[in-house]
Amino acid sequence: MKNIKSYNILKIKGDEVNEIEDKVVVEYPFTIYLDNEEFITLLCTPKSLRYLAIGFLQSEGIIDKKEDIEKIDIDEERGLAFVNTTRTNSLSKNLSRKRTITTGCGKGTIFYNVIDSFKTKKISKRLDIDKDNIYKLMTKFNEKSKMFLETGGVHSCALCKNNQILIFEEDIGRHNALDKILGRILLEEIKLEDKFIVTSGRITSEILIKASMRSISTIISRSAPTNLSIDMAKELNITLIGFARGKKMNMYTNFPSLNS
Repeated sequence: MKNIKSYNILKIKGDEVNEIEDKVVVEYPFTIYLDNEEFITLLCTPKSLRYLAIGFLQSEGIIDKKEDIEKIDIDEERGLAFVNTTRTNSLSKNLSRKRTITTGCGKGTIFYNVIDSFKTKKISKRLDIDKDNIYKLMTKFNEKSKMFLETGGVHSCALCKNNQILIFEEDIGRHNALDKILGRILLEEIKLEDKFIVTSGRITSEILIKASMRSISTIISRSAPTNLSIDMAKELNITLIGFARGKKMNMYTNFPSLNS
């Protein structure tokens, strides 16, 4: 499945008008069936769909661990995921109505059970930050965003350690990009004690909750946080860094010891 599609467009700059070929990111409806019932349709970029389905279901509190998953089948051509679980989840049965979640730009949704339980994920150990490593990392992060460089139409997200990018994903929705990372973390059972998340999108309370559910101690963005994400990060002992660009960044919460 292609992530990018080309169109002939008119590019207008001042009095100049030129016909050019422009690359546009693909928006793809992706329907998840949970235990043989239609559960939700996500609008996403058609990449890493297996990770997206699992990351989303974990973020929504439907599954907790790899062992909760009995089977995953992806029909890429039809945009379908079939996920069977090993447990009876009354929450999923009660909420298995059709819903469509937007690309996450201000209208993402999460279930109330996730909101109610996020306080139990308070971070006990802070991750110290080497600011020079962050500067180097953000340069790598920006250069790795190939789909963004081609289309300007996606968000990027990465799981990192020190100044290394371990997993990198892109999607039209910042929530989707993070869920793809989180789905891979769950399926590959990746340890997170010394790792952190970098994102291109703004840090909202929903993004913060997703991270806190996995006990991720640090979130770094080249964009801005919201006031609610800052307040929640303080309560949860999460280190929140925004506007990480070039050799600049703003530290909003849980100030770590800055090495180097």
